[in-house]
Amino acid sequence: MCEVTMEEQEREISDIDPQEECSAGAANGVMLVVNQSRIQPPFSVLLATVLYCAEFISAAVLCSMYRKTDDVIWLGFTIAFMLLPALLIQLTLTFIHRDLGRDRPLVLFLHLLLLGPLIRCFEALVIYFKAGKKEEPYFTISRKINLKKGRGTPMEWKISRSERNLATHRNAFKRTAVIQAFLGSAPQLTLQLYATIQEKYFLPARVVLMIITLISMTYGAVVCSALAIQIRYDNYKVRLRFFAYLCMIVWRGLEIATRITALVLFSTALTHWVILVGIVNLLFFFFLPWVEFWARKGSLTQDVEKNFSKLGTTVVLSMFTLLYACINTFCWSAVQLDLSHRELIERKQRWDRLAMYYTARFVENFVLVTLWYFFKSDFYEYVCAPLLAVQLLICYSLGLLFMLLFYQFCHPCRSLFKYNVHDCLHCACFRPGRRGAADGRQKLTPSYSTAATMVLMPDEPLELLDPQNSQPLDLTSPLNERETAINEDIMEAA
Repeated sequence: MCEVTMEEQEREISDIDPQEECSAGAANGVMLVVNQSRIQPPFSVLLATVLYCAEFISAAVLCSMYRKTDDVIWLGFTIAFMLLPALLIQLTLTFIHRDLGRDRPLVLFLHLLLLGPLIRCFEALVIYFKAGKKEEPYFTISRKINLKKGRGTPMEWKISRSERNLATHRNAFKRTAVIQAFLGSAPQLTLQLYATIQEKYFLPARVVLMIITLISMTYGAVVCSALAIQIRYDNYKVRLRFFAYLCMIVWRGLEIATRITALVLFSTALTHWVILVGIVNLLFFFFLPWVEFWARKGSLTQDVEKNFSKLGTTVVLSMFTLLYACINTFCWSAVQLDLSHRELIERKQRWDRLAMYYTARFVENFVLVTLWYFFKSDFYEYVCAPLLAVQLLICYSLGLLFMLLFYQFCHPCRSLFKYNVHDCLHCACFRPGRRGAADGRQKLTPSYSTAATMVLMPDEPLELLDPQNSQPLDLTSPLNERETAINEDIMEAA
């Protein structure tokens, strides 16, 4: 009698004979998993919908207050930052679900009323509660590699049509959460914090909106990190633990809060110069993917939408690049764009870019806070300005520390890495000679520090071990070359 080893959070396996399962896995190198458990609840869909409604309603209440006090400038910008992401979210949901080619007048009408996320959330809940009540004749075979204690095991399991439809809703809401966070919440939070400092008092409705937008931005940044892991390790069964999410939330929250505070403080001292800082950041990150695309002499991907012309594809890619630039203006996007690739995302993780980004961003924040300190207004005489500046830099450094902790201990695919953060820091600090480094590498023994890394292994096939006889599996066998429909990873990103 043998058992199937899976992660703690993997779904329960039932209605399968363990003897037959183990013999099939030993003979063919693929373990077939029949999934009879309930579908995971769509928590990410609910959370994204709640944040969308809460931010829209709180912004509308604040606009009514601005109208009563005749604050025309604050009113205009608040309405703009409220409606722009809402319209883009409706277009995104309509585009992903391809509603324009379907006869769904009620859904399209609700999208025109900016209520698209509500009807989509309702559809996801209906699919979830109806799933499993009757047997579905059609399903998809999904194949992933399950990682457990550094050992990869190829696995297959059935994905029902309901689960595929629910996965489409999850993926759609993940992308709308990113749009809401960085095209709506980010400028809204910056505006309201600037208005609070300029008016020198805390308006309760404005404080509520600022808290909601900060939560929305943190959630959007966490979704960016989760999507980057999902795309980079598409062949693996990826599941983030609770401590991984907690570490990412602290990392992203500190990074975003200190970045926006530095920009707003600088804008209160040098109002016109902050416009130049923002434009330079946006233009740099907007044109960077295009410059790399022209340098590679690549051709535009035609997989964005088959019905699009070259002009339509260019417009869609430009909007995608604008979103990428907005994300990098406030925090690390966790991905690099490749406009010639089908998925528009570069699969190779660029640790050198990660290091350069955070080094440059730390220096920029330091310069902004320093300039604010020397050119601050009389309003800050009642505030300990040096302490505030030091706190901002310390908080940003703490965010970087939690990022390193995430890659060191909490990354779901850390067993695929060759060196970890501990080894990289040890080499950077001591810098031994070539002979000493080679000796140290030979004497390196597995320890707690081999759990994560900052350097990836070269792109070569992963040697998988048969769970029965501990022999390498032959991934070139006819069984492994058969055509299977690869479904997207259905992990919950939040």
